[in-house]
Amino acid sequence: MEGEMHKGNSIEMPGQDNSQLKKAQLLDRGQWANKVEFLLAVAGTLVGLGNLWRFPYLCYKNGGGAFLVPYVLFLLSCGIPMFLLETAMGQYTSQGCITCWRHFCPLFEGIGYATQVVIAYAAVSYIVIQAWAFFYLFSSFRAEVPWASCRNFWNTETCVEFGKTNTSSNWTANATTPATEFWERRVLGISNGIEEIGSLRWDLALCLLLAWTLCYFCVWKGVRSTGKVVYFTATFPYLMLVVLLVRGLTLPGAIDGISFYLYPDPKRLVDPQVWMDAGAQVLFSFGICQGSLTALGSYNQYNNDCYKDTFVLCLVNGASSFVAGFAIFSVLGFMSYEQGVPISEVAASGPGLAFIAYPRAMAMMPFPQLWSICFFVMVILLGADTQFVSLECLVTSVTDMFPTVFRRAYRRELLLLCLCAICFFLGLLLVTEGGLYFLQLFDHYVCSGSNLLLLSVFQSIAIGWIYGADRFYDNIEDMVGYRPWPIMKYCWLYITPTVCMSTFIFSLVKYKPLKFNKTYTYPSWAYALGWSLGLFCVLLVPLWMFFKVIQMKGTIGQNLRQLCLPEIKTHSTAKQPEQCPLNPDNNLTSAANEYKAGGGAEMEMQIMP
Repeated sequence: MEGEMHKGNSIEMPGQDNSQLKKAQLLDRGQWANKVEFLLAVAGTLVGLGNLWRFPYLCYKNGGGAFLVPYVLFLLSCGIPMFLLETAMGQYTSQGCITCWRHFCPLFEGIGYATQVVIAYAAVSYIVIQAWAFFYLFSSFRAEVPWASCRNFWNTETCVEFGKTNTSSNWTANATTPATEFWERRVLGISNGIEEIGSLRWDLALCLLLAWTLCYFCVWKGVRSTGKVVYFTATFPYLMLVVLLVRGLTLPGAIDGISFYLYPDPKRLVDPQVWMDAGAQVLFSFGICQGSLTALGSYNQYNNDCYKDTFVLCLVNGASSFVAGFAIFSVLGFMSYEQGVPISEVAASGPGLAFIAYPRAMAMMPFPQLWSICFFVMVILLGADTQFVSLECLVTSVTDMFPTVFRRAYRRELLLLCLCAICFFLGLLLVTEGGLYFLQLFDHYVCSGSNLLLLSVFQSIAIGWIYGADRFYDNIEDMVGYRPWPIMKYCWLYITPTVCMSTFIFSLVKYKPLKFNKTYTYPSWAYALGWSLGLFCVLLVPLWMFFKVIQMKGTIGQNLRQLCLPEIKTHSTAKQPEQCPLNPDNNLTSAANEYKAGGGAEMEMQIMP
């Protein structure tokens, strides 16, 4: 080309000196060193705390083995198709979850912003769980774990050490366990309601700072550092899970616990709530519409077989959830046996399982310190993988939007430092005495299934109908060398949006106000705050459409049609897709080779002849 010569991500022009060339040079976007790094990174973010403390409880609550029926159906109709769609979008464009939409359907770029808001909320809130786990881990290095007895300064007169020699005859209506009092009075110092924020728990704040510091140094070099860290953080939790599983299966009462976990109750399948729980769990645990899959896929080699990766990773995630149930319920069965109470009284979900029920059970075992250390190291690493990917996703989106600003020496590290600092200070609200109330509010209204269901509908419509499912199949074929199974296309077009929208409508019909610990009712302003935060994410999609339409010149119809066209020129050797009824311009297909070499946007300069 006359007057310019490209060298990687830099541009050399006649008359430029070295200093000017250095300023014009952009750092390489980076790629995974090998396929294993990608698989471990995705597996690490998928196999998280939801697999450990939510899936087993949902399985027990919703009919045991019968719950696997709606779970598998949602996995096949929504989870796997959307997983492939998001991963392929990132791999094909080598762009994060915002800028990739410019190459498929600019009208729906708001989906990218919405997913970033969801993942930002999650990054701020879920790292608090790591802070709790660090606190428990440090407390495990004692001669006696502090949640095993009532002989501590935070215990009350109603505390009862509940063991085999001290059974329900000593139990009163107001009695509490040492594990409960350690959690509520020592760790959280929990207030009476969200209205009472209370003081900052400085020990938790320091643990939170430690968690953010570790995250920063594991992610600061991008996929070059994250890809190496996941070799440990993604595999060690599996080792700990196997250790806890083997230990749990050898305990008395373990078989009873597993029976409660898996005993099928087919009658529960007629309850719509069971199906809604299954759908929400699939979307959340598989990272659908959270931006992470697109961001991680964007660092793949162009010809990576993302189609096979989808099935491998979905199988690993689903199997991990199932196996975690054995590790959890075998221990709960042991606790039920030791205390002589029904397992329904000790089964719990969420923080109640990880920080009350399970520590309480480990305190009954020989060498409780050892098992506590193993368990909380596993919890920390499960949360760390998810946190790494959340940060990587946010940084990737910003650097892809402004490559000439942030893809320079030390700019990315400074951006990451600013993000970590902002998230840390926002997270201090969650380590106050009223912080747990806010955490549950964020989790229920912002990071819940409702937002993800609607975003899945938008995403299916954008790719399946407007960009064109056949065109997207052509893109995947260009990358992997063959066309996916045809059922994927029909899922994007019909099955996924129908199932997700039906589940969302049902969730509105069956809506019940959020309650904390099944007893505390939030004030009206808290519900309004939760709904506002949740709706803000989804409303970003139509708001972006409105903004782009009024920003452009021309009629509304012309602008809408223009925004439905990809921003990529036709590749001369690309196979022409079938005509899409909502986007009939057949000449706009993606340029495959545009992303094969360096990946991502390069700085372009127009030279006048």
